[in-house]
Amino acid sequence: MASAILKLGPNGDLSRYLREINKFPLLSAEEEFALACRWRDHQDVNAAHRLVTSHLRLVAKIAFGYQGYGLPIGELIGEGNVGMMQAVKRFDPDRGFRLATYAIWWIRAAVQEYVLHSWSLVKIGTTGAQKKLFFNLRRLKGELRALDDGDLPPEQVSRIAEVLNVPDQDVIDMNRRMAACDHSLNTPVYADGDGEWQDLLQDAAESQETTVAEQEELSDRRALLADAWRVLNDRQRHILTERRMKEEPVTLEELAIHYGVSRERVRQIEVRALETLGKAMKVKMKQGAGSGLRCR
Repeated sequence: MASAILKLGPNGDLSRYLREINKFPLLSAEEEFALACRWRDHQDVNAAHRLVTSHLRLVAKIAFGYQGYGLPIGELIGEGNVGMMQAVKRFDPDRGFRLATYAIWWIRAAVQEYVLHSWSLVKIGTTGAQKKLFFNLRRLKGELRALDDGDLPPEQVSRIAEVLNVPDQDVIDMNRRMAACDHSLNTPVYADGDGEWQDLLQDAAESQETTVAEQEELSDRRALLADAWRVLNDRQRHILTERRMKEEPVTLEELAIHYGVSRERVRQIEVRALETLGKAMKVKMKQGAGSGLRCR
């Protein structure tokens, strides 16, 4: 890579950079094919360098198309250059098309990914449809002369949703997210600096008191169940275990074959065992309440 590429940063001399990349000559189809073959077959770094530098003007042109997102043009060009290098790395000259045709996709993908990750602290687009909406919403709003911040009229929402083949609600949500600014949770709530916004956030998790109470109640229920379990006979315990305590319950047919009885009989034993277990647990609960002690 040329030194001019490496020197371009957020505060770099953009004019000088553009002058420097204009010095790299464009390649003819025959030159490009020969260089691409040298890189593919022999990993010739000099060949790859010429392929990249001859397309730096293309990278800059694409990067300038993403200036409207408020990011430094130097960083956009830098990300585009990374995409260009990825394109050269994967380019197959035997496919019959020019490198520029193939590289455009890689350059745009690299720049767009950078914009999505840098434009907001909140992740904007995760699916292909959301990314498409993000990068086309501003243009479509311009065509509809609706560039002012604020919610779009229903007819404009429907029009944009139809063009991009996305739900109306996705257009509404994306428009609101793009219109909003990121704010630090450490920003003072009041001008005098008393308190920060993060102090007003509500913790959605349950309180420690609730968690402890639920754990104690679950422990009590388990103790009651273990105590009441003893009132069942072996067959009742086995049937309940197979039918109620497994992720894939055993069928009535299988248990009927095991015990040499009908399926209806197995069902009756299961129902009777549940009733007996429920009554035993109620008795234990009353005994615990009468003594003023929790069952353990």
